[in-house]
Formats: sequence, C-alpha cells, structure tokens
Amino acid sequence: MNDSVTPAQLTEAEAANRLMRLAREIARHNRLYHDQDQPEITDAEYDALMRENNALEAAFPQLVRADSPNAQVGAAPTSGLKKVQHAVRMMSLDNGFSDEDIAEFIARVRRFLALPDDAPVALTAEPKIDGLSCSLRYEQGELRLAATRGDGTTGEDVTANVRTIGDIPQTLTGADVPGLFEVRGEVYMAKDDFAALNERLLAEAEDPAKARQFANPRNAAAGSLRQKDPGVTASRPLRFLAHGWGEVSALPAETQLGVMQAIASWGLPVSDRLACVDTLDALIAHYRDIEAARADLPFDIDGVVYKVDRLDWQQRLGFVAKAPRWAIAHKFPAERAQTTLEAIDIQVGRTGKLTPVGRLTPVTVGGVVVSNVTLHNADEIARLGVRPGDRVVVQRAGDVIPQVVDNLTRDEARPPFVFPASCPVCGSEAVREEGEVDVRCTGGLICAAQRFERLRHFVSRGALDIEGLGEKTIEEFIALGWIAEPADIFRLKTHRAELLGREGWKDKSVDNLLAAIEAKRSPDAARLLFGLGIRHIGAVTARDLLKRYETLPAIRALAEQIIELRDSFPVAEGEEEARRANRLNKAIAEMIGVENAGSAVGHALADFFHEPHNREAWEDLLSEVSPPPYVVETTASAVTGKTVVFTGKLETMSRDEAKAQAERLGAKAAGSVSAKTDLLVAGPGAGSKLKQAAALGIQVIDEAAWAEIVKAAG
Repeated sequence: MNDSVTPAQLTEAEAANRLMRLAREIARHNRLYHDQDQPEITDAEYDALMRENNALEAAFPQLVRADSPNAQVGAAPTSGLKKVQHAVRMMSLDNGFSDEDIAEFIARVRRFLALPDDAPVALTAEPKIDGLSCSLRYEQGELRLAATRGDGTTGEDVTANVRTIGDIPQTLTGADVPGLFEVRGEVYMAKDDFAALNERLLAEAEDPAKARQFANPRNAAAGSLRQKDPGVTASRPLRFLAHGWGEVSALPAETQLGVMQAIASWGLPVSDRLACVDTLDALIAHYRDIEAARADLPFDIDGVVYKVDRLDWQQRLGFVAKAPRWAIAHKFPAERAQTTLEAIDIQVGRTGKLTPVGRLTPVTVGGVVVSNVTLHNADEIARLGVRPGDRVVVQRAGDVIPQVVDNLTRDEARPPFVFPASCPVCGSEAVREEGEVDVRCTGGLICAAQRFERLRHFVSRGALDIEGLGEKTIEEFIALGWIAEPADIFRLKTHRAELLGREGWKDKSVDNLLAAIEAKRSPDAARLLFGLGIRHIGAVTARDLLKRYETLPAIRALAEQIIELRDSFPVAEGEEEARRANRLNKAIAEMIGVENAGSAVGHALADFFHEPHNREAWEDLLSEVSPPPYVVETTASAVTGKTVVFTGKLETMSRDEAKAQAERLGAKAAGSVSAKTDLLVAGPGAGSKLKQAAALGIQVIDEAAWAEIVKAAG
C-alpha cells in the first residue's frame, strides 16, 4: 500500500489482495530473520509492514486471514537441530514508537481491568536486548533443556551448546528454587567480543578475501548458538540475560520485579537497569536514561520493554494472538552521528541504474562502523545539497541501513555536485526518463556492469530460451572473456576445445550446448527484441511492435525516426517546456501507432539506438542471426476475434503468458476494460476492472475456465 493511500481508499477486494501479499511477505522475512539469521530488510521496514497490515485488519476485520502475521511468532525451525515443543508458548511483543503509544498502552490496561483513569499501574522497564531468544528448563535446580524460540510453539534443542555459555549456570543456587522453572531470556554477543571475533576469523582465514565475517552481533550470536558442533559454540563469546519465564511449578513472588529478583538470586544474569515505576512520566524518564546510555552499553539494544508488574493483573489481561496484553516494547528511533562526506562515487547496477554512494570518514553509529552510505539518486543529493567535504549527520535506519539525514555545512560556498550525464563504467549516455527519479545507463548491451544480467535475460525462457546457458555458465564464460555481448554467444563454438578442458564439461554436454545455440540462428523476432532488454519493451510489447512492423530493421528505422523527431522538435523553456513535452510524447505515440506502446516505449527505443555502442552490438548480433519476419500464428477458438482482459493474480501463468495465449487463439489482449471488451479473466484480488465488467455486463470467468478454453483449442 502506497504511503499516500489509506485503508479507507481501498475496495474490499484490493484490501484482501494486499493482506494476502503482506502475509506472505512478512512470513518470508520472519523465516529469514528467525530461522536463517539473514534478514534482508531493516527492523524499521519490518515494523512498517506490520503497521500496514494492522491498519488494514482494523479497517477490514472480516478479511483477517488465518495466516495473519498477528497469529504468527518467529518462524518454524528448519535447521538440522532436534526440534522440541515448548510447554508454554514463547510469545512476541507488540511495539510502540512514541510516548503517545505508551500512554495508550497504559490506558488500554486500565480499560481492560476496569480501573479508574487515575489508578496507578506499576510497570517494570528494562532494555530490549538484540539477541536470540532462548528458554532454559531447570528441573530440581539442574539444567535439563535449552531451546530456541523457533515459531513460538516449536524450537530447536541447543542444550549442548548452551552448556558452553559461562553466564548460564548448570545448577541454580538458593533454598527457594522451584522443582520446575523455565527461565527465558536472550543469548547475545557483547560489542567488544563481536569485534574481536570478526578479527580472529579474519586472521585465521587462509584467504582473507573469503573470510567469514558476521554483519552484526545479533547474527553472530544466532549463528554461534545454532551450531551442530558444540565445540564451535564454545569458541564463541556468547552471553545470556534473563527477562522472563515459561512453565513453572511455583512462582517465588507475586510481581514481575519480585520474580526477576529471585531469578537473579539463583545465579542468572538480569539487567542492572531493570526498574519498576508507577507513572507515565517516570516510565518515559527511565526510557530516556536508557536511550542516552545506549551507545555505552556493552550490548546492542533496540528499545525498552515494559511489563505490568502485578502477576494477577497479567493473568487477567492474558494474550492476543501472538503477544501478551500486559507488555509492550518501546522502540528507539534510529541512532545518529556526525562525520565528513569525503567523496561521492557512482555505482552502476545490473539494470543500469546509477546509484550515488557517499564515502565517509568512518564513524560508529549504533555500535557499527559506517564508512559508506547510499545517497539514493540525484534528487536526494539536490535535496540535501551534499558535496564532498560537507559535514553530515548519519543515521542507521532501523539500525541497519546507513543514510544521510542532514547536511550541516550546506551554506558553505562550494560548487554543487554534478550528477554524471554518462555511465562511469562504459561511457554510454545516462538518461532520466520523464517522471522518473533514477538515471540509467543506455549502454545495456555493452556495459560491463550490466553484462551478466543482460546476457542472462537474453538467453532466458521468455527470450531466446537457450538450454544449457544457466547463470553459473554465463558467469564462467564472462570471467573467461568468451562472451561480453549477445553476438558472442553464437561464436562460442570457436572455444569448443578450450571448453572440453574445463571441469564439468564433457563431449556430450559441450555438443548439447553448441547445438542449442545453433538452433537459435533463426530466432523469433519478438523474442529477440524482448531479449535485448530495452527498457519498457517486455514480451507483449515486443510482439505488439512486431505485429505491425514485422522485421527488426523496421524497428530500428522507427527508432531513428523518433530520434530525428526529438532532435527537430522546437525547444522551449519554463512552463512551455511541459506543454512541449506533452506534444512531443503525443507525436511519438502517434508515430508508433501501436496500442499499449506509447511514448515511453518510443523514448526507450530512441535512447537505445542513439548510443553508438548499442548500434554496433545490434549489427554484430544480426550478422550472427537471421530472424524471419514476424507472423502471428493463430488457432480458431471460442475467443477468436474477441477482446480479452486479464485482471487479478494469475496463479498458473504470468500475465504475459496469458496474453500470448489469447493472441494465439485469435483474440486481442487489452489492458483495460471498456464497452469493447468481450471477456474478463479474473484471478484473486481482482478489483476495479471486475466492478467495471459487472457494470457493463461483460462475461467474467476465472483462470480455470480460461485454461479450459485454451485446452479445447488444442
């Protein structure tokens, strides 16, 4: 859901579709974080997904899914460690991001318990340590089982590994230790120990370039605890901090604070910043104190956890799907630091996007040394007014991705940074399309930064579909210098003898590959055009263009006409420039004369052929292959001569494949519903197009019914 779109602006079908996607996306990130210790997004980005999901569920309670993220805790374990069931589920925590969120939390507690508005509610407060949740089961004071949280119900048995952690006693001491008591807390790695571990791993590596390095203390702790070999865990400096309990035979006190003090007396570490207060002001003051001391703490934290102190109130409050009503985590904003922007480098991605990267005087932010920061795009550089030499404020968004949030020397008299007009890798023109923020290299066929992605796309199933040229093979051939452009693929036969001498290649595999390449010497023209990776020219657009222009030389001639039109169009300035752009775009669309191939496609073709390197690569390719004129072969069917529109999520095929099927059956595949539409194929999440079809009386079928039409046509 776009930030500018509120739940109230969505239809029920659109909300259901978004909730489905959020459930899948959040579940994936849960697996990456909890099970694989390889998060791809920041905590802040994850929290934003959860807030969007919660807002939609609140607005559309009838759409709450069985697999809602609010019904899930962590992720099911998939490693080779033995699985164990938790006697008492290990829950997650709801989050608060402002003082107002915490005030509302206390108000909810009062409302649930039917307390007066001014009734004191005592809460414990302690740092929310960033580690791996772990449950320690003691029977008769002896450690019997240690398990990770996993999905909250099933965790992994890490008993042997936990026994190597010095902070965790094998036997609890004290006269009042219950017969059964599960202590719950976080296994973590101190900041200094984390730095020392990475230095040791680097020193021990035979090849420093391939040395195992952990990204942060949390990943280091998780990876170290979940080792199959306890000896590896023993070599890692892990620690433990208790913050609660699970199954118990008896409780030593009637309050959260009292039980935590008892746990500490038995020999387990408890935060020395654990406090109990009974007013909102005192609670926020304690939060501020911990926030101020955050950088100096020996371990990473990302907030403060509040819990209702009275255990009888905790019992009455109970739980929601995955979290207790009596606890909340007050998350910290991103940490910030000042440093100097030493340089701005331009990196070129695999799709040709030029991304500015700031090189910083190294600075520690949130326990991590930051020396590089993304500046996103030319607009962001202009907004911040940054130039090499500026003093900047850096923060780690969600404590992971560094970004510049302020320029402290913006007013100093120095020239602005000039974003390059050419690709720093290949020298091709770099252009910014109308309405876009990104600048992209136009040298797709020859740019080394894009080489792998372009070649992988060229041989992919939707393009030339050359069997045997997988990603690893392409990487190998690029590294050997055998292929750099599409035409080189058709010259691989000259390397047959060298290829036979390489590991994994035998006569049969080499001959099969070369035969697969030779079979594409007369490729389908639309597939070849699509395979070139020209921006905005997907498989359907390529077919639409070839249906009118028939040959690739005609497509090039069209591009050259558009280039000439752009060069000759009258120049304008100020407000007139916008009107000029509209007139030019209209003229380009009319020149193309193909429905659903507007000015963006025309500009992309012109940008491609305006670059001399691309023209050379194009001519080189056409000297190796001879695509025949494009002819659409159709089969008589129930939809021949009709206009078909596809909407919603198609589950057995891509949208492009569905449109290609329609064309083969003699139908026209349109992108929007109108009075000329004969049939709407609607998948899950169909929205406005479904409503339009109903209003116009257009026939609607599902994907299964469409498959029957295709099958009947043979």
